[in-house]
Amino acid sequence: LFGFKTIGMIRGEKSKQLNVTLLQAEKNGMSFNYISRSDYKNKKSYELKEELQNKFGNFYLIPEGGANFYGVNGCMEIMDEIDQPFDFIACPCGTGTTLAGIILKLKPDQKALGFSALKDGDFLKTEILNIIAEFLGDEKLALEYADKFEIITQYDFGGYAKHTQELLDFMKDFHTSHGIKTDPIYSGKMFFGLCDLLNKNYFKKGSRVVALHTGGLQGIKGFEERHRISIYN
Repeated sequence: LFGFKTIGMIRGEKSKQLNVTLLQAEKNGMSFNYISRSDYKNKKSYELKEELQNKFGNFYLIPEGGANFYGVNGCMEIMDEIDQPFDFIACPCGTGTTLAGIILKLKPDQKALGFSALKDGDFLKTEILNIIAEFLGDEKLALEYADKFEIITQYDFGGYAKHTQELLDFMKDFHTSHGIKTDPIYSGKMFFGLCDLLNKNYFKKGSRVVALHTGGLQGIKGFEERHRISIYN
């Protein structure tokens, strides 16, 4: 849309056939740079950035999940688009950047629920407070937001990109009932967890709950091909 030159940093070796997501990115004009898994683990190192600088010249690096100041700032703007009052807002969690932006715009009587897509996601509480501290430039001030959110960890279905038949069945039923597609990585897990919490009376009667659907639908076709299944006929 804006004519930016984009380069995808791809972990691992180049394969003979690109997956669906990379094919779409290539079609949209992105070029790829493949790096080893060991280098990818050190993706924040100065040495790697210097190597990329020598290879590509000046660039702006977008981290995974958009996890930086501008990513948080952009996610804060999501709250300006919600034009109805609510008590709780639910959001899927990976890096925690989206949730951090939401937390920063909550009113005093509102609470955020982050549904972890990662296994053993309790660590996300600390990660998100660190993101908020970095954004505000004040660690003590960030701690004041600790009571504004909760990380829900029991709906990860085995961890990141993991799934079970129960999750897929729920996604199909949810789409049939509401006409809303979800993805098996993030939003499907959140809506499953949210519905389960509703059935277990987690929320006080009369509570108003907003569920934030963060997308991810572009990855469904690749997921279906990889696992040789069909989620939405």
